[in-house]
Amino acid sequence: MKAHKILKIVAGLLGLAGIIFLVMVIAKGDDAINAAALDGDTAIIDPMLYVTYIIFAMTLAFVLFFVIQNLFTNTASIKSTLIGVGAFAAVLVISYVLSSGSDASQYMYNGAPATESESHLVGAGLVAFYILIIAAAGAMLLSGVKKITK
Repeated sequence: MKAHKILKIVAGLLGLAGIIFLVMVIAKGDDAINAAALDGDTAIIDPMLYVTYIIFAMTLAFVLFFVIQNLFTNTASIKSTLIGVGAFAAVLVISYVLSSGSDASQYMYNGAPATESESHLVGAGLVAFYILIIAAAGAMLLSGVKKITK
């Protein structure tokens, strides 16, 4: 119970800090932020970014902690988790093999032409996205058909 109260207080403080920094950013206005950014000064938005980083790190830490805790306390779920991770890794490998890195010079990355490996990785990400979309749509259709037939 103490951890719950502490987390509520921390969440409240981070939320309050985020609101205060948001009001400060809005009060400065777009023109001041753009002018400062052109000069390389990010002091206006830095505090809000730090709050964001803290919240992201805390969320990631809690998710990892509870996932790992659940894996070791519920040993039956380890098999299904490993199957899911293996299937996802297989999709990534298949998409990397299917993608091509050709004609990468026409794309720009940070002002420089993209390399063949960068283009290959982007293509692999797109192919993986398409495979996962098709799999999700198929799973929804299969679930719907099973539900209708029962």
